[in-house]
Amino acid sequence: MLLIILLILAILFIIVSTTRLRLHPFLALLLAAILYGLFSGMPLGELVESINGGFGSTIGYIGIVIVAGCIIGTFLEESGGAYSMAEWILKIVGQKHVPLVMSIIGFFVSIPVFADSGFVVLTPLNKALSKRAGISFAGATIALAMGLMSTHNLVPPTPGPIAAAGILKADIGLVILFGLIIAPLALAVAWLYATKIASRTWIDPNPDLSEEDLKKKLTQAPRAVKAFMPILVPILLIVLKSVSDIPSAPLGTGFVKTLTGFIGQPVIALLIGVMLSFLLPKKLEKKMLSTTGWVGKGLVNAAIIILITGAGGSFGTVLRNSGIADVIGDSLAHIRLGIFLPFLIAAAIKSAQGSSTVALITAASILSPLMATLGFTSDVDTALVVLAIGSGAIVVSHANDSFFWILTQFSNMDVKTGYRLLTVASLILGSTAILITWLIYSLVG
Repeated sequence: MLLIILLILAILFIIVSTTRLRLHPFLALLLAAILYGLFSGMPLGELVESINGGFGSTIGYIGIVIVAGCIIGTFLEESGGAYSMAEWILKIVGQKHVPLVMSIIGFFVSIPVFADSGFVVLTPLNKALSKRAGISFAGATIALAMGLMSTHNLVPPTPGPIAAAGILKADIGLVILFGLIIAPLALAVAWLYATKIASRTWIDPNPDLSEEDLKKKLTQAPRAVKAFMPILVPILLIVLKSVSDIPSAPLGTGFVKTLTGFIGQPVIALLIGVMLSFLLPKKLEKKMLSTTGWVGKGLVNAAIIILITGAGGSFGTVLRNSGIADVIGDSLAHIRLGIFLPFLIAAAIKSAQGSSTVALITAASILSPLMATLGFTSDVDTALVVLAIGSGAIVVSHANDSFFWILTQFSNMDVKTGYRLLTVASLILGSTAILITWLIYSLVG
């Protein structure tokens, strides 16, 4: 009982310290690990070993992947690749379907790019397209937000899902495979809300990007096919490796299996994506690859999430070595929450402290020592737990979430309207995602 009480107190400490005291999540997670270990009676030597070992093993598994994903995202932002992707999608779906265009482009852009950054980068384009189509900016804005949030929480190599997969030692290929099924289906429901409900609220697009500016941006941006490559190629390679690892050996047992096994390793696949991202600028300059250039910017973005992920790994290892898995397993044996338990833990943390990434990492750290006890033993089970956590990390965006304020400020939306549109939309997106995850788990888990 003491261990359960300490776990609840540790979670409350993480939430309160990051929201009220403005403590960095890295320090909050690390302090929670130390305090939990001390009060649970762990030997001091074992506590230090758990913190060091948990940090090192987690970063060793996933650190380079996070770095590569952030570099790809930075090159996509800075080169204008996101603009050319959007223009290409617009030609396919039509000028009048701006919310659908923004949902789709948000879906792709947020695979390597943080949702906050993606929204800032795409807002001028969103305003220009909404003005051209003569529609309310509200519907297109919520559609864009839902596209960004869906892959930000459900599809690696976005840092949050990739970190959760690393902590739980999930097969990243399976997480991507299931994520690419769950995310678009959940997004379709949220997009309906954006077009049928949110669009009824009139907000003037008031574009700060003229048609001339837009055309100039597009002339400097890479072609859409080139812009998609750094995102799609790594995903394809990682999924191919997961397919080749199926016991029935669909790709054979010879050279093809060996090759896909190598290039499909997340670290190799993402580094290939980085090489492809270097083709995005019209002219690759030495400065872009320097510490003050685009690569440097990507590394700075990666450093923060790597530290938080490592601290989450330390927290999870301390929990595992304290023996709490057996205690909680006995407590939950008669409560059949199944795949909904990871969702509820992540949703509680997300709603309480605001950050989806912190919710993903913290929930994964809590669940890491409990997986076998809760019956999540197969690779498929583990992948779906990551996606259940990601679904919970969507629910809900409100005033303690930086994305809430970025969206409302950049779209001239008051707080009340933000709650009515974004908060409700994030609830719909996350709830739909967990229902689809549960359905898949029921069929194949």
